[in-house]
Amino acid sequence: MAFTLLAAYPLSTVANDSLDQVIAMISEKVEVDAPILKTQSQEIVTAEKMENNNGEANTKEVKEISVEDFMRNPGELDYELSPDGEYISFSSAWENRMNVYVQKMHGDGEPVRVSSSKDRDVAASFWKDNHILYLKDEGGDENFHLYSSSFNGQEERDLTPFPNVKVQLISRLSGIPNEILIGLNKADPTVFDVYKLNVKTGDMKLVAKNSGSIVSWLADHDGKIRIAIETDGVDSTVLYRATEEDDFKPFLQTNKSDEISPIAFSKDNQSIYALTNKGRDKMELVVFDLDAKEKLLYANPQVDVEDALYDKKKDALLATTYVTDKLHYVFFDKELENIFNYLKDELQVSESELILDDHNEDMTKFIVLVTSDKEFGTYYYYDSITKELTKLTELAPWLDRNAMADMQPISYTSRDGLTIHGYLTLPKNKKPEQLPLIVNPHGGPWARDTWGFNQEVQLLANRGYAVLQVNFRSSTGYGKAFTDAGNKQWGLKIQDDITDGVQWAIDQGIADPDRIGIYGASFGGYATLAGITFTPDLYAAAVDYVGVSNIFTLLDTIPPYWKTVRNDFYKRVGHPIDDKELLEAISPVFHVDKIKTPLFVAQGANDPRVNQAESDQIVEALQKRGVDVEYMLKENEGHGFRNEENRIEFYRAMIDFFDKNLK
Repeated sequence: MAFTLLAAYPLSTVANDSLDQVIAMISEKVEVDAPILKTQSQEIVTAEKMENNNGEANTKEVKEISVEDFMRNPGELDYELSPDGEYISFSSAWENRMNVYVQKMHGDGEPVRVSSSKDRDVAASFWKDNHILYLKDEGGDENFHLYSSSFNGQEERDLTPFPNVKVQLISRLSGIPNEILIGLNKADPTVFDVYKLNVKTGDMKLVAKNSGSIVSWLADHDGKIRIAIETDGVDSTVLYRATEEDDFKPFLQTNKSDEISPIAFSKDNQSIYALTNKGRDKMELVVFDLDAKEKLLYANPQVDVEDALYDKKKDALLATTYVTDKLHYVFFDKELENIFNYLKDELQVSESELILDDHNEDMTKFIVLVTSDKEFGTYYYYDSITKELTKLTELAPWLDRNAMADMQPISYTSRDGLTIHGYLTLPKNKKPEQLPLIVNPHGGPWARDTWGFNQEVQLLANRGYAVLQVNFRSSTGYGKAFTDAGNKQWGLKIQDDITDGVQWAIDQGIADPDRIGIYGASFGGYATLAGITFTPDLYAAAVDYVGVSNIFTLLDTIPPYWKTVRNDFYKRVGHPIDDKELLEAISPVFHVDKIKTPLFVAQGANDPRVNQAESDQIVEALQKRGVDVEYMLKENEGHGFRNEENRIEFYRAMIDFFDKNLK
C-alpha cells in the first residue's frame, strides 16, 4: 500500500537524485536475493487461460474474511539483527500502535519493549552498535524525528527535538562507534545539511553545509562526506572531493532523465560503485574510478537494475536485483549464492519468494523473509555456520493462505503501440467471466506495482472483485524512455493506458463493462478522479484516497524540501504558467460538470504531499452539483492512514461503497 506521490520499489539503499529518493524518510536496508536471468512474459492472458490457472473445477465459495483481519496490525515484523548477531529487534503492537521490541537471539528471555508510542506507529527502526534508533512523526506530518532507546526501554530520547524539522539517515557509519550521519533541514526547510550525531550523548556537529541544491550525499569508509549530488530539478551533477577540507568539484554530469546513484566507495576509497542510466536507457550497475572512467558490472536488457549489496569486509558487491514480472537476483559472490540456494531448497520456495532481509556484520547470520502473492510473510533466523534455521513468526496467521487469490502478470498493447505490463488478481474459485472489476492505479506516478502480497487487492478479491493493476507509462523500472513517455501526460496518455487496460479486461470477457470501479491513492487518486472526469461512462464507482484534484494547488503546496526538484515536476507534470492551459485541461476540479460516477473520498488532514485542500475542492464542487460523494477526513492522519482504527474504518467504508454501487 504505497501512498507516496513519489513512491518507489522498496529495495533501494542507493542515494540518488530521482524524486522518490529525495523524499525518502530513511535509507531502506538492502533486501538482496537470487540468481538466474529471467525475462518477463509478453503473453496476452485470456479468460480461458485465467480459468485454467484459477481452478476451473473448483467453484466452492471462499469464506468471507473480515476487513479487520485484513487490515489490523499483522503481528511482529521488520526484524533486524544487532551488529554482533546476538539480539534481534522487531516491531509489534502495544496500545494499538506498532512499537519496537528487543530480544536475545538465544535463550529463554522474553522480548523487551523499548519504545512507548501511543499516538503513532513507529515508522522504522535500526541498530547502531548497542543502541536502538527509531523514527516517528506526528499525525502524519512526515516531519520524522530520530529517537534512541536503551535495551530496557527506560531511556527513550528524542535526538532531533526540533519543531517542523525532518530527519534523514545518510550513513550508519559502520565501524565507527556511537556516531551516525544524518540530514536535517533545520537551518533551511528546503534543503538538508549533514550532521554527525553521537547517539550516546546526543551531541551533533555540522559536517557538510548544503549549497541550496544538493539532494543526496555519500560518505566514504572513514565516515567522510566525499560525494554529493546537486540538481536544478532536471540536470544533475555528481560532485566529488578528496577530503572534507577540499571544495566539491564536478565529477560527472547528467542531463534530462539521466541518473547516477552512488552505492558505496570501495574499501580503499578509490572506486565508487553506482547505478546509472547515463548514456543508455536502462539503469545498470557500474564502478567508477576517481577519473570518472566507468566499468560495466551488470546490465539487464529488459528492465532497470534495481539495487546492489556491498560487503565492506569482502570489499565487493555480492549481488544485484532486478524486477520483471517478479523480483530476480544475480549473485557475484558464490558463498552468498550457496546460502540463498540452500535456504530456497530448505524452505521450498522460488527465488522471488525469498528475501535475505538482514544480516550481521560477518554475513553469517541472517533474517530471512518468505513472502508471495498469497503469503503475507514468514520470518526465519538462519545461522550459516551451524545451519540452524528457526521460524521466528508468521505475519497475520489468522489469514487462510488457501483463501488468498493468485496475482497473475499480464501485458497488453496500448492504443499507440506501447507494451504495458501489469497484474490481474481474480477472486478465487470464480469463473473469470463478467466479473465486477476494480482498476487500481499505483501512486507516484514514478513508481511501479510489483508481484507480492497486497492486503488491498486480497481484500477486494475476497469480496468477489477482479483487481487490475497497471504499470502505465511514467512507471519506473522499464527504462527512462518508458518513464519519460509519461511526461506532461497526466490525464492524457497515462490515463489512456489505464483505460486501455480496463478495455483489455472487458475484451477478454473477464470484466463486466457495467460493473467497473476505480480506486487509487496519491497519484492513483488523481487517476481515479481523471478516470471519472474524462471517461465518465466507463466507471460505475470510484474511490479517491489522498488524491490530487487541482494540479495548480498541488504545485503550490508541495513540501519545502521538494523545492530542489520543483523543476522536475514542471518537466514531468507541467509548469503553472507556461503550461497553464494544459494543467487546466487535466485538473479534474475544473471539469466537475462531467462527473456523474458515485465517488468516495478519503483524506488525512496533515498530509504534507497532497494537502487537504485537494480533497476539499473536489468534494465541495461536486456537492454543489448534487453528485453523490462521500467524504472521510481524519484529523490525525497524513498521506494515507497509518493508525489501525482509521485504516480499518476506511477499508470497511470502501468495501461497503463498492458493494453498494457494483453489486
